[in-house]
Amino acid sequence: PGLFQKRAVDFCDTTLSKGLNNRYCVLSINIVEKNEDGPEKHLTITAAQSLEDTELCILRNDWYSVPVVPGDIIHLEGDCHSGTWIINRDSGYLILYPDLLLSGTTVSNSIRCMRKAVLSEKFRSSSRQMMIGTILHETFQQGVPSNFAHEKLQELAFRTVHGPKYLKEMYCLNLKQEEIMQEIEEYLPSISKWAEDFMHKPSQANHNKMQLKLPSEGKIEDLSCNIEVTEFLDIEENIWSPRFGLKGKIDVTVGVKIHRKSGTQYKIMPLELKTGKESNSIEHRSQVVLYTLLNQERRVDPEAGFLLYLKTGNMYPVSGNRMDRRELLKLRNQLAFYLFHSMCKSALGNKQTQLASLPPVIDDSQACKYCSQMHNCFLYSRAVEQQMDYVLIPPALVPIIEKETQHLKLSHLQYFSLWYLMLSLESQCGEGKKGLGSEDCIGNMIRVEHVEEASEGQYLHYFQRKNGTMPGTNLLVGDRVVVKVNVTKFPVYWTGNTNRKIWNLSKLPKDTIFRLDHEEGISGIDAPLRNLSKLMENSSASFVLNNDFHKPQFIQRLSSVLPPEAKETVANILKGLNKPQKQAMKQVLLSKDYTLIVGMPGTGKTTTICALVPAPEQAEKGGVSNVTEAKLVLFLTSFFIKAGCKASDIGIVSPYRHQLKIITDLMTCSCISTVEVNTVDKYQGRDKSIIIVSFVRNNNDGNLGTLLMDWRRLNVAITRAKHKLIMLGCVPSLCRYPPLEKLLCHLNSSLNINYETISVKYFVPWSPSQCCRLLCCSYSTYSVT
Repeated sequence: PGLFQKRAVDFCDTTLSKGLNNRYCVLSINIVEKNEDGPEKHLTITAAQSLEDTELCILRNDWYSVPVVPGDIIHLEGDCHSGTWIINRDSGYLILYPDLLLSGTTVSNSIRCMRKAVLSEKFRSSSRQMMIGTILHETFQQGVPSNFAHEKLQELAFRTVHGPKYLKEMYCLNLKQEEIMQEIEEYLPSISKWAEDFMHKPSQANHNKMQLKLPSEGKIEDLSCNIEVTEFLDIEENIWSPRFGLKGKIDVTVGVKIHRKSGTQYKIMPLELKTGKESNSIEHRSQVVLYTLLNQERRVDPEAGFLLYLKTGNMYPVSGNRMDRRELLKLRNQLAFYLFHSMCKSALGNKQTQLASLPPVIDDSQACKYCSQMHNCFLYSRAVEQQMDYVLIPPALVPIIEKETQHLKLSHLQYFSLWYLMLSLESQCGEGKKGLGSEDCIGNMIRVEHVEEASEGQYLHYFQRKNGTMPGTNLLVGDRVVVKVNVTKFPVYWTGNTNRKIWNLSKLPKDTIFRLDHEEGISGIDAPLRNLSKLMENSSASFVLNNDFHKPQFIQRLSSVLPPEAKETVANILKGLNKPQKQAMKQVLLSKDYTLIVGMPGTGKTTTICALVPAPEQAEKGGVSNVTEAKLVLFLTSFFIKAGCKASDIGIVSPYRHQLKIITDLMTCSCISTVEVNTVDKYQGRDKSIIIVSFVRNNNDGNLGTLLMDWRRLNVAITRAKHKLIMLGCVPSLCRYPPLEKLLCHLNSSLNINYETISVKYFVPWSPSQCCRLLCCSYSTYSVT
């Protein structure tokens, strides 16, 4: 099936060596038939750069299936006798492409479907559950100093949810802070109960007994024990293991006392937090097993770890035995093979580079139906693999794949495969390893001066060259760097990041040698691949493809889309741009659908895009927000709460999102964050005791807009209140909208309300313009006095 392409860029800088972190190059492979135990693979390998001084590696039993080929770099664990390594079910490990570090999560997710794991590495995405899990992890980690007191956990969770860190992700997922906080609070009592059970009641003989078998204990009759968590040694311990080709962030590294009848044993173990369903599944357990391997990079083998389900507070022990580790490392090798060989040479005469096949599609239509990578899986199968004769697709899935991709034409599928290949080639060209001779790397560094704590959990470090002058470097102020520690007994890696804690390096020995590498962040093709996938979806967002890349449509005059109030603000945004950048900005503002901005590197595309983000927002502000009304809403809300109303009984409604943003900001500044502020559409089918409606519009001429013309929206807005409805608006302006004009006339005739005499100046010390009036309509005898 195709001749796999060897990527010299990955091997040219690989230093072959023996020892703990050995690196061998495979020179040749010989298959030897054995009648008793099946065939063996005999690998001729070398750790010499000259490719001489060869050794022999024999792969027996299931290790025979490792997809190793001549030219590969491998790492070997075990014993070497007289230049011969023997890797079998009982001893030794072989790690394929050890410098390709895969996370424990990725490897464990490949157990049921290798294809899904590969696609998840290529097409990264977020979800509601992933974000909630991240917030809960952070809350748990911050709650350690307080021993997980319930009140403190609530405070930490509220601060995390309402902080700026997760706002972007919430926006992308169309989630509100209030609904996220409501779900987070369901977990907090269980976290407190776990702390009470495993941190404060360890001495009780029959309390929370569990069965734990450590491999080093041999045969023991009674596996039951009590677990006491005595200390938290690290939070999100980031370990990269070039021995096992693994990496991972261990949620919590804990010191544990294991109490048995025969005595007490102390161990440092990984604690993995899970926020999903309590399943104690093979994927969850496998992740802990892999973390026991990672721990060996820093300390003695923990032999086991723990799974903690935050929803219930239940904790399970997971033993890291030889068999589980062996099978997971074999899975890791298969996964590394597919990720490494994402492209191959065509078997045809032209030998062109083409996309390689992915792991086979599993024959389980039910599992595929609920798979998060179903779209990308079927798309790749249809666009790439169906053109290959050697790729077999389960017959039952063929009609399902056709149905899911039937909206795509042949030209669309060719577009996908072409740009997937282009992005893969681009990624390959940028993956050369940095050496000490590179100007993106500075080695032989030592830490000087005292460590300064910049903020909670973040530290400021100073480095200088141990010997000689500082070499020339491409590093600039503000660049992210990876700090590598060149200590054999403590090989660790940290990534400096303004959003994460940075390790206090003063804990390391004073003579520790560091190396700083430029950190380029997430792979440069992640976002383009994600966009490419989105373009292929059967949704309105992919209208460009559905219309075969129709030419964009533009409005003729900028004045028709830019309100007079916003012109000065937008002009200020344009001040720092050159003429071509301003022209690009204008075209975007005039666009009805989309605009493509093309420019060579260094011509200012990023600057233009950064300026584009606030410009349409400012244009929108001129017509759909009213700060005076927002302040009135705040005043009325505060008034009702002081009079005894619950904040949860008050709802604030507006048809305009910008107005809601202003109101929310005012509420937050006034510490009133539990009042629900939402659009009319979001209140469909729901109600509150008190509803305050902000109509916003106060223009007597110009564009009316369409939102207030919709009588259905108006009907929803005025029927959400159980007891009291308060409408805020400028009467002359609202009378220009037929539905609102009818409503105001009806209220005037039925309830004898004189709009001219009910002025807001009687309610607040700062009065808006005389055109704004307050109209109160009580639907019952309930009132505030």
